[in-house]
Order: sequence, then structure tokens, then C-alpha cells
Amino acid sequence: MNDHTDSPAPRVTMKDIALKAGVSQSTVSFVLNGQENMRISEETRKRVTDAVAELGYRPRGAGRPPNDTGVRVIGLMFDEIATSPFAAISIEGVQEAAWKENVIVEVVMTGGNKDYEASVLRKWAADRVEGVVYGSILTREVTPSDILAKHRAVLLNCYDARGLFPSVVPAERRGGQSATQMLIETGHRKIAFITGENWMEASDQRLEGYERALRNAKIPIDPNLIVEGNFLPSGGRTATLRLLDGPVRPDAIFCANDLMAVGCYEALKERGETVGESIAVMGYDDQEIAQHLSPALSTVLLPHREMGSWCAQFLLAPAAEQITHTRMECPVVVRHSHTNA
Repeated sequence: MNDHTDSPAPRVTMKDIALKAGVSQSTVSFVLNGQENMRISEETRKRVTDAVAELGYRPRGAGRPPNDTGVRVIGLMFDEIATSPFAAISIEGVQEAAWKENVIVEVVMTGGNKDYEASVLRKWAADRVEGVVYGSILTREVTPSDILAKHRAVLLNCYDARGLFPSVVPAERRGGQSATQMLIETGHRKIAFITGENWMEASDQRLEGYERALRNAKIPIDPNLIVEGNFLPSGGRTATLRLLDGPVRPDAIFCANDLMAVGCYEALKERGETVGESIAVMGYDDQEIAQHLSPALSTVLLPHREMGSWCAQFLLAPAAEQITHTRMECPVVVRHSHTNA
């Protein structure tokens, strides 16, 4: 059976697989195309996959371009897009890196609907896409459809608890630590922190980074200087007024995102403070508005474009031997709002 001859071996077909496994060709097709919603027993699925392995079956088109059009494609799946500017930035990062390799990107938004997600993944399997980027608008733990395992896949701005897929997320703790360290290095000691909503991982990790920097500098963590916000300008304004009316006057305020820094600016100006002179302000995210505030806001870059680019490069590179979990640096963007000391 394994002897080499000068003539090519006859092509193994689905009919051969069906005969070997003792099932219909339809069953073989459903198993090979990942139709998980069909009532096919695990024992039957195993007979089909064993027959595929034994006979050396290759799908029609294997070794040719990945779909019938000859166009190479990456699938990019997000739970939400319209709720944040960061999804668009991530998409651009994926597209720019993919297009350098003449690969296009198909983007879908699932709204968190698992049935829709599974249908798209089956469609992409049939299209023989190069791989799938599975993204979340919030940095969080996810449980992707089991069908994702049939693709070469990478998780963007999220991770799975079982560690089945490579992933990339922002290094939020290091970002919070770096921003606080910069405030310390410019002479600040009474550094306040306005958190985001406490159920968000990003908010907790930025706070942890802030506290780590204070501990490293032997500066006591003062609960009076930590106030909860809501990631919106309204929360930044309210929290800043609480800080100014509190028992300890801050000489710097680190806001867990730029939108709260906008509200912080409003509150400080209402009280006659001068941002960057009488009190310092630091943001986080580096949204476009940060550079247009007066003074321009020092902040921390969330590397969504870089993470998107990394995902495309990962999928288009030769297969990695080990699953990679990457935390991408969040560098401080130095402007003019943090230098009052």
C-alpha cells in the first residue's frame, strides 16, 4: 500500500471515506465541514476522522490558494464595534499588516450572539480562510465557540481560561505603574487616582499599577486619594470635586481614562485651578481628544493598532510550536498636563 510508483496515486474521495467509515457521503461532508449542529454521534465522527487519517484524504483545493477566488483572507470577529473607537483602530491594525502580505480581512460583529458566531465560523471554514482573529471590545476572559478550534486563531484584547488559543492584551498594570512613576519622578507625592467601573478588568489592573508604583517609591497608599469614577466625563468631574473637597489635597490626579480626564479638567477649572500648574493630570487611553485639551493631556497609549497588527502577523507567520500569550506595552505619552511640580 505504501510503495512508491512513478504514477500518481489515485485521489482519495469523500466516497472512499464514506465506504471506509461505513457512513453516507453526506455524513462525511458534515463532519469535515464542522457542522456541529448535526446530530452525529462522537463515535461516528471518530470513524470518519480515522478514515480520513488512514486514507490520507485531502480536501479539494488543498495546496492551492485558500478559496475559490484565489484571494487570501483573514476573518476578524468582534463582539461590538460601534460602542468604542478602539475596535476601529484594531481593525485598521489587522488590515494594514494583512494587506502587506496581499491578504484581505473580513470583519463581522456578532453582538455576543453565540449562534451567529458559530455560523460565521462555519462559513469561514468553508471559505478556507487563513485564520481568525477573535476580538473583544473589553479586555476580559472569553469562552469562544468550540468551532474556533477548527481554525488557526488568535484572541485580540481577550483570553480564554483554558489557554487553548494564543492571545494578546494590553499590559494594563505596567501602564498604570509607568504613568504613576512619571508623576512621582516629576515631584508629585499626593497622587490621586480616579478609577473606572470596578467590574472592568482594565480598571482594576490600572489601579494595581498605580498602587505598585507608590509602594516601590515608599509612598503610602492613601484611601482618601482613591475615588471611583465611571469612565465618562461626568464621573471624572464628580470624582475630582470629591477629591478637592476631601481631607487630603492632591497635587496630581491620575484618571483611569481620558474621558474622565475631560471631566477632571472641567472641575479643576470650575475651582480656579490651572491644569499643569497648580495641579497635574494624567489620563489613560490616548484618545484623539487628549491632544486637543488645553493643556494637551499626558496619558497612556492603549496599543490597539499594534495588537491588531500583531494578530495578523501571528496568523500569517509559520505555525508556532507553542501557544503565545502576549501583554503589549502601554507607553506613556508625554504632553503638558503633568508637570506642575
